[in-house]
Amino acid sequence: MAEAPRTNYQTGVVKQIQSGDTVIVRGQPRGGPPPERTIGLSGITAPRLARRQDGDGESTDEPFAWECREFLRTLLVGKEVSFTVSANKTPSGKEFGSIFISRGGELQNVVDALLNEGLVEARKTGPQNEEMSRLCGLEDTAKAANKGKWGANPEKHIRAIKGAPDNLAQYVDKHHGKELSGVVEYVRDACTMRILLLPGFETVGVMLSGIKCPGFRRDDGGAEPFAAEAKFFVESRLLQRNVKLRIEGASNNFIMGTVLHPAGNISEALLQEGFGHCVDWSIGMVLTGKDKLRAAERAAKEKRVRRWKDFKPSAAATGTQKQYTARVMEVINADAMRVKLADGSSQKIFLSSVRGPRAAPAATSEDKRGGRQLYDVPYMFEAREFLRSKLIHKKVNITVDYVRPSQDGFPERTCATVLLGETNIAEALISKGLATVLRHRQEDEERSQVFDDLLTAENRAKKNTKGIHQKKEGAPIRVSDLSSDSTKAKQFLSSLQRQGRQTGVVEYVASGSRLRVFIAKDTSLLTLLLAGVSCPRAQSQRGGQTQEGEPFGDDALNFTRDLCLQREVTFTVDAVDRAGNFIGWAHVEDKNISLELVQRSLAKVHFSADKSQYSSQLYAAEEAGKKSKDKIWQNYEPPTEVPEETPVAEDKDRRVKYEKVVVSHADSSTSFYLQRVDNRGALEDLMDKLNTELATNPPTVGAYSPKRNDKCAARYSDGQWYRVQIEKIVSKEEIQVAYIDYGNKETQAVTSLCSLPASCSALPAQATQFSLACARSPLDEDWQDDSLIAFQSAVQDKELDMNVEYRVQGAAYVTLHDQSAEVTDVCKNLLLNGLLIVDKRRDRRLEKLVADYNDAEKTARSKRVAMWVHGDITADDANEFGFKKTQ
Repeated sequence: MAEAPRTNYQTGVVKQIQSGDTVIVRGQPRGGPPPERTIGLSGITAPRLARRQDGDGESTDEPFAWECREFLRTLLVGKEVSFTVSANKTPSGKEFGSIFISRGGELQNVVDALLNEGLVEARKTGPQNEEMSRLCGLEDTAKAANKGKWGANPEKHIRAIKGAPDNLAQYVDKHHGKELSGVVEYVRDACTMRILLLPGFETVGVMLSGIKCPGFRRDDGGAEPFAAEAKFFVESRLLQRNVKLRIEGASNNFIMGTVLHPAGNISEALLQEGFGHCVDWSIGMVLTGKDKLRAAERAAKEKRVRRWKDFKPSAAATGTQKQYTARVMEVINADAMRVKLADGSSQKIFLSSVRGPRAAPAATSEDKRGGRQLYDVPYMFEAREFLRSKLIHKKVNITVDYVRPSQDGFPERTCATVLLGETNIAEALISKGLATVLRHRQEDEERSQVFDDLLTAENRAKKNTKGIHQKKEGAPIRVSDLSSDSTKAKQFLSSLQRQGRQTGVVEYVASGSRLRVFIAKDTSLLTLLLAGVSCPRAQSQRGGQTQEGEPFGDDALNFTRDLCLQREVTFTVDAVDRAGNFIGWAHVEDKNISLELVQRSLAKVHFSADKSQYSSQLYAAEEAGKKSKDKIWQNYEPPTEVPEETPVAEDKDRRVKYEKVVVSHADSSTSFYLQRVDNRGALEDLMDKLNTELATNPPTVGAYSPKRNDKCAARYSDGQWYRVQIEKIVSKEEIQVAYIDYGNKETQAVTSLCSLPASCSALPAQATQFSLACARSPLDEDWQDDSLIAFQSAVQDKELDMNVEYRVQGAAYVTLHDQSAEVTDVCKNLLLNGLLIVDKRRDRRLEKLVADYNDAEKTARSKRVAMWVHGDITADDANEFGFKKTQ
């Protein structure tokens, strides 16, 4: 290469090679991007490069055009050169001259290097002079040596460049995570560029994953602060440099990726210099090094450089993170839970930067059913169940990320990262598509400590279309509430009893002995009252007012809640009360919840436990509590002996004539229907005949026209036909009927009725209504329910001895006796358990019976059982105590 002649040179740094004979040279930066000059090399003609393809297809270079450009790029880009230019300029500002590079302390002309390699031709137009002759000589030497374009088969040196891939998403999926070689051809702004991929020569637009830098406005050509400076920062390091492109995603027509230079990651460098900031929407795509990007951003914030010069860290960013271990007691929803701390206190925790499935705002305002949103909102139940199955009653490690102060009526929120072992619960939830990442404001430092991992998990769930990211909208879970009304509950009672022990999840604990249980296999809900115990009432809210509870009511509620809330329980059903609540025994981890309450002196034994297999254990636990005077027994005093009264002689006029009966239905503990045992065979024959005839000759639906007091047949919920009498025509579609052989009543659809076959009408109604003699129920509804339950338990599936004691306006009042019981008189047994009141009739024939009943009532009062828990309150004779004067 010839040495440059002695002259006055200008210097600059080569920014870019536009072609084999055109170079862009820039000056040194002084307070901003430096000026640039486009210089065409004098005396030569280079092969022409093809134009870049924006659409389909490809275009080709002239032979050796690419090699020529690459020769200059490798030789000059980023290096300081000397140059001279002539006075001539094109209208576009292009100048012509010579460029010299230092080699061994001497400046050498790059045109000579191009001619020596046979990559360009000497320009032979214009006046002949010594310089032209010299250049032609260099060309001839290259020709003689068959170098470059003068060699054999120049057509093999034609490059075909391609536009962007036709299917960008498919291309990204194919190369996801791979590092492809390329050359940066153009920088639009600091985080957007065009790269020529090698060796395939595809031209792709690239946006840097995870960061955003200031850009230029297209509408008015203006720029955001630091946009020009940031662009120069990237151009000076990457333009026409060899790089590696790690493909991580796609957005619109751009590939999202990380650009790696031998000197490092350009994204990290931009963040360290305060030229950019991390962005949540794309940082989740970054495959490796997210933590380094966040660290680089934090370093720039601490130094207050460029865009962070006025940055003020939030309290969450400056404060220390609090870490502790706790036990999860309740999963409130997909992003919140209640935990118990080491000191026994409870705390509500929210998962940092997580948003669970939510109802639409309009639906939320219209939904008055509260907890039913758990089943109605798609994926809300699945998200709750995912957390419940993994966390309930498990110890977790909690790191508090930030605390949101109370505002706009919302209480303070403690937001934390929760780990079960090494598993981040929030990340696991999001990766299943059961929650999304909460988008924070860019300046908001209050976010999860692993926010980027959450974004990555969300992107993975979106790609795999999991959960809420499925194209098809999720459907609500249809749940049947078996306790929604008493009629429905009674229909399901026999089915639940036949199934025996079942498994469910306790969704809610209303009191120490009242649970709401979800049965997954049937997708049904029921209210379960714990059998065998009576718990004190807890404090509650009714009608916007606080209802004071009984002593230790809240303790019983909290104990049951901590023991079984959201845990799987096994339960059996014994009965149903008039409100539709099922009564039964529940176990959690083989612990009888009723027995646990009694053992901790948080409940008393209810007389309904007498005939259960747990009665001895319950009474033993109660006696232990009485002796220790713990909790509800703290004021307990052993009952004093009631002095025996002089027995009243039985009046000889009282007639005793027992009949064998069974109770077929009870409206209350003092009003019920009886079937005579002697007629059972006739009734069974009638039922067989009725169902056989209607099965042989099925009735036509809608053919029967009901009339009040008519007797007809109705199909019950068990699918069998029964004799009924029409009591009331509710509407054209519904009829209120009474089952004349059993005593129960219900509203039936007209389509479930038909005419009664003549052969089935002769037998009289087999269920007769009776009332309990010399007794009445309290007015208090709670005690009425307990009284009815006790009566049902005492008479269910038993043959009883009935005696009619007296009649009032045609209504018969009877006594019932169970010869297998310790106390044979059913009424006396209920009086002893504090669930009935003696009706003091002035009838000499009944003096002995009333006296016996009075003794039983006095015993219950002295022991303060059931309704007598607060002592003898009958003297107050007030409705609020559950009594009224006998009319």
